[in-house]
Amino acid sequence: MAERRWQFGQGSLLARTNLTLAVSSFLIALVSIAALNVYLIEPIARQSANDEAALLVLSAQTWVELPPSARPYFELELAQNHDLIVTSEPRQLADAALDQPYLSLVEEQLSERLDQPVTLLEGDELIWLDVTMGGHRLQIGFSPSRRDIQPLYVGVIILGMGAAIVFLTSLIIVQRITRPLVQAAERVESFRGRENFEPLPEEGPRELVSLARNFNTMARDISALLSNRTTLLAGISHDLRTPLTRMRLALELLPDDVDPKLVERFERNLETMDSLIGDALRFARGTGETPREVVIRPFVEDVVEAWDSRIPFTAEGDPELRLMLAVGALKRVLTNLISNAQQHGDQVRVRLAGTEIHVTDSGPGIPDEFKEQVFQPFFRLDSSRSSVTGGSGLGLAIVLQLCQAHGWRVRIEDPPGGGTDVIVSLA
Repeated sequence: MAERRWQFGQGSLLARTNLTLAVSSFLIALVSIAALNVYLIEPIARQSANDEAALLVLSAQTWVELPPSARPYFELELAQNHDLIVTSEPRQLADAALDQPYLSLVEEQLSERLDQPVTLLEGDELIWLDVTMGGHRLQIGFSPSRRDIQPLYVGVIILGMGAAIVFLTSLIIVQRITRPLVQAAERVESFRGRENFEPLPEEGPRELVSLARNFNTMARDISALLSNRTTLLAGISHDLRTPLTRMRLALELLPDDVDPKLVERFERNLETMDSLIGDALRFARGTGETPREVVIRPFVEDVVEAWDSRIPFTAEGDPELRLMLAVGALKRVLTNLISNAQQHGDQVRVRLAGTEIHVTDSGPGIPDEFKEQVFQPFFRLDSSRSSVTGGSGLGLAIVLQLCQAHGWRVRIEDPPGGGTDVIVSLA
């Protein structure tokens, strides 16, 4: 039946907006990283590698041109100011693992400047260049990470910081929208046509103000309509019961020679009319009953045991389960369901399973296409309107209205053995 379909968090505006912004920001970050890498990082890295190679070659050329007495001072200056180690006593070193893109660029630039293949070496946590120049074989060492550029770290920072900024921004913006929408959804779900409903605050963006204003107007109109309907039907009920009482009195005053069967038929018709009026009045009034805490199992059991015929009752779950319930409304719901089940099946059972009450019968069942319509006023599966075969047609409509008024849910299922299983969920 009319089940609650809105849930915050699952498919909510906040979640969907965050997901959309996250995907878009991820794509923007990828494009930004690609652009930075092509137009900024790679040119800077290549220029830096070119400068590094130029410094290494220039250092070797200067060392060769200097007199032997000045070379130690030059080596000291390179070590202090440029973090370069120059030695004329080369060692056997292993080839460097060029796992950094920057080192590959340095090796490439050195090969171009020296016009010969160059292989970088590694040792003592330094990268070494082995070069022969001016009859001298030199080794020049420099730090492997001195000028290295890490595009991966740049990408991680852009993605991480971008995601955090997008999430916080969307959280602030969307919450400003979702907060009044969540409030509106809660009020719409709790609105049951009562006059004392709490109106939505008409504040915020223009669209939300319009939504709140229209909802408040609609709620007031519906409350007034239901109130007028109740007043009208209550007045009609009172006015009709007065002539009914007079007709009963007239029947009592009839002479004794009147046919008893005719009198009995009139009395039965009057009882039917009185029952119709009572059902119509209960349907119009709905309920304004205040819930109170009750232990559900003994309450349902008392309602079932109070029935004239014996009805099997079983219970599952916590025997001390307490719920906030409108006991009068729930009693009316169970009474109508049991009465309806007895009209359509010989075997009627009531089962309490936690917060669900099952009323089953062994009748022919209800086709799937009619499981919603049977809760409409005056709808009947058969075309007869006789009280003998089905009453006023308001029993299940009253059940639905009471359930909606108190936040319960009612649905119809097919039990395994056939028949009908009407389930009332109280939570």
